[in-house]
Amino acid sequence: MTKMAHAVVVAALVLTPAMASAQNVVRDSARDGAEAGGQVLGPVGAAVGGTVGAAVGTAVAIPDAVIGAVRNEHVPSVVVEERIAVGEPLPDTVVLHEVPRYKTYRYAVVNDQRVIVDPRTRRVIRIIE
Repeated sequence: MTKMAHAVVVAALVLTPAMASAQNVVRDSARDGAEAGGQVLGPVGAAVGGTVGAAVGTAVAIPDAVIGAVRNEHVPSVVVEERIAVGEPLPDTVVLHEVPRYKTYRYAVVNDQRVIVDPRTRRVIRIIE
C-alpha cells in the first residue's frame, strides 16, 4: 500500500466517529482528516486528509430529503472521461441543476451516476447509489 493510500485509510478510520454526530460534521471531519494525514505523510498528507475529511463530512451532512429529490429528477446523463469521485470537481462542461426546494445544492447525472455537487467548487460531495 502506498503512503498516500495509507493516509486515506487512516483518515477514514479517524473520521468514522465524526460521522455519527451531525453537529459541525464538516469542520470536524476536515480537521480530523488533516491531523491523521499529517501524522502519516506530513504537510502533503494533511492536505489530502483535510480534503477527504471535508468531502466525507459534507456527504454525511446532506439531508435525506435532498437525496430523495435528486433521485426523483429526470435529466439526461452526460458522458465525461474524467473520473467521477467524491472530492473531485466536475468538468466545466457538465451542467449543474438546482435541487428543487433545496437551492443550496446542485446535482448532475454523469456517466449514468447521480451526483450532488458543491456549486462553489463543483466538487462531488455525494454519489447517489
